[in-house]
Amino acid sequence: MEKYDGPDSGNVRFDDPWYDALASGWGELDGTGAPAPAVPPARGEHEDRTARAADVYLEVQRSAAFQEVRSRYRRFVVPAVAVFFTWYVAYVVTATTAPGFMARPVAGAVNVAMLAGLGQFLTTFLFTWAYARHARLRRDRAALDLRWDTQELTRSVTGGER
Repeated sequence: MEKYDGPDSGNVRFDDPWYDALASGWGELDGTGAPAPAVPPARGEHEDRTARAADVYLEVQRSAAFQEVRSRYRRFVVPAVAVFFTWYVAYVVTATTAPGFMARPVAGAVNVAMLAGLGQFLTTFLFTWAYARHARLRRDRAALDLRWDTQELTRSVTGGER
């Protein structure tokens, strides 16, 4: 979150790694009431800063912390997708190849096909809940720490600009 010490003081404190410095200057006035013109940095200076910022992202991507976050993501998603896809294909195949089984009544007008179809919805919600819980407990904090480190490294490389 940014904190202004005053309207014209120029003192801005960056506490939030999600703060977007590029969007913050849009629509600001130059002191005369007219919009301040955007002045891009010199071409060589901009390219050099961009290259150094890209190196920061590559360094973070190669880090053990990033690899651990990706590994935790894959360890949950790959089996979950495999289980859900298998369950979905089994439902479709059974519905097309065994209509007699799917039409078998379970309770009153409710048959196996209705229960299996409702089970598809139920498992979708369960997987969504499980994914959100897994992300919150196993990845979000580490990912936020990586984001914070990346923003700090990028800010130091680009001199506070992005």
